[in-house]
Amino acid sequence: MPGYELVGQEELAEIQDVFAHGGVLFRHGFDALRNGCYKVRDFEQAFGHAIGAPHALAVCSGTAALRVALAALGIGPGDEVITQSFTFVATVEAIIESGATLVCAEIYTTFNLDPADLEKRITPRTRAVIAVHMLGTPARLPEISELCRKHGLVLIEDTAWGCGGNLQGTSLGTWGDIGTFSFDFAKTMTTGEGGMVVFKDRATYEKAAAWHDHGHENNPKVPRWEDTRASSGFNFRMMELQGAVGLAQLKKLPGVVTAQRANRDRILDAVRDIPGITPRTVPDGAYDTADALVLLVFDKQRALRCREQLLAGGLATKILPEAYTWHFAGTWSHMPELVNAHGGDLANAFPASRALLERAVSLPVGVRMDDSVPGRVRTALQKALAA
Repeated sequence: MPGYELVGQEELAEIQDVFAHGGVLFRHGFDALRNGCYKVRDFEQAFGHAIGAPHALAVCSGTAALRVALAALGIGPGDEVITQSFTFVATVEAIIESGATLVCAEIYTTFNLDPADLEKRITPRTRAVIAVHMLGTPARLPEISELCRKHGLVLIEDTAWGCGGNLQGTSLGTWGDIGTFSFDFAKTMTTGEGGMVVFKDRATYEKAAAWHDHGHENNPKVPRWEDTRASSGFNFRMMELQGAVGLAQLKKLPGVVTAQRANRDRILDAVRDIPGITPRTVPDGAYDTADALVLLVFDKQRALRCREQLLAGGLATKILPEAYTWHFAGTWSHMPELVNAHGGDLANAFPASRALLERAVSLPVGVRMDDSVPGRVRTALQKALAA
């Protein structure tokens, strides 16, 4: 969860600094009024440095980050983009909004993109792959990266849940050509709403920076109202107050991830010996963010019993098993583009993913966890699985 758990005086101080330097809330211009205070610009630079990305662009949401990434690549009608069947709706909404053809692939026991199924779905029209690090566990990036190189595809990482994690020492979001991040209120770090896009290639970054700002190139040789442009765009800018909060939250990110991992491990240690429980697969060399502890049980009925007992014990689940309809493409019949791309029958489109999701239980993990939680989780799961 938990950037919001730690919002406090540090964020307030950064916000007050904006007003102490003139109160300019727009990220561009008004140089004479702002007295050198550029919070979004500073946040971009600090974030890029923290994860080892040469170019970072702050935007107004994680959804916007995905849409900007696709626009910067020139992806549109006639192109195919493959992502995974278990993600948040925003990942596929961005693809649909770009005009590209959406293709979803099965997930693996990491609950992320299955490289074998991914390769089966690549066609001559495929332009990009969006790999999602669901609930903080990295996707199988070495295999996925190799497939993208083999087929000449762009790899985009949807790192909404993976901010602060890494795989084999490389920050999540920087394995691919582009990485996208979400800073909504329930992510490892938050700006309330907000997101970031990071790039390896400067030319792609510059296209994205212009597109997210109505095509503005922010040419330093002319005032903004006479700015140069080479394309149209949209308005996905981050504002200065969000950038201010982001600067404070970024400093807390390592501690957030460390605390989540420790609390996740405490819960897992308390339940790992219960018969009928299998933790999700984690790739070798993964430093996950431990946004949630995902466990597999024998079947859907037992998963639902686990939820019932956890609720009865004053605890909670997260997405699985109760809310995967917002996160599983097999239930998104309201998206005709997705339905048409998968033969008109989503109910049977992703059998391997559905089989995993229906017997999964996901436990939320936070920074501030009461010492009683591991024992209460153990009691609840023992009751559920003994029935």
